[in-house]
Amino acid sequence: MIAFVSGTIAALAPDTAVVEVGGVGMALQCTPDTLAKLRLGEAAKLHTSLVVREDSLTLYGFADDDERQVFELLQTASGVGPRLAQAMLAVHTPDALRRAVASNDEKALIAVPGIGKKGAQKLLLELKDRLGAPTGTAVAVAPAAQGWRDQLHTALVGLGYAPREADEAVSAVAPEAEAAEGTPQVGQLLKAALQTLNRAR
Repeated sequence: MIAFVSGTIAALAPDTAVVEVGGVGMALQCTPDTLAKLRLGEAAKLHTSLVVREDSLTLYGFADDDERQVFELLQTASGVGPRLAQAMLAVHTPDALRRAVASNDEKALIAVPGIGKKGAQKLLLELKDRLGAPTGTAVAVAPAAQGWRDQLHTALVGLGYAPREADEAVSAVAPEAEAAEGTPQVGQLLKAALQTLNRAR
């Protein structure tokens, strides 16, 4: 099993990072939040999970080992494959998922594309004894509430967009961010911003 990949970021796409390792480019499927922390041409270390199928080998990359472990634990629930597990981590941090499961928060799980009310109820039951208790504190999210614009702008520039394009995309998703309850999810906003940029091109 490949536990991690360390090398230079050779390419970035909306859902993939290519890491050059010893002259070989390894494509890793990543969440928007993980991609937002990467920069073209810079060295990075990503924890990985290899998913083997009859017709494919897919490497998923994560910013830290906790995220990788949660990704693998989520797949122990019936009906959760790697894509849905990654979608859950694109919407929620590992600790947010632990809090949602610990507090039976159906709405948090329904916020993930592909999960309906019945699916959320089933997942809450199955994951209750698997994910464990939250490890962090909710206080740490306060700076993100103020800095989502900077985080989003930096992520878009890191993906290769011009600063002017990034400014326009941030402005386009601002109403969505300000309408959201609590801290805006930079990962979700990045997806929305990429959609506006794709339409503009």
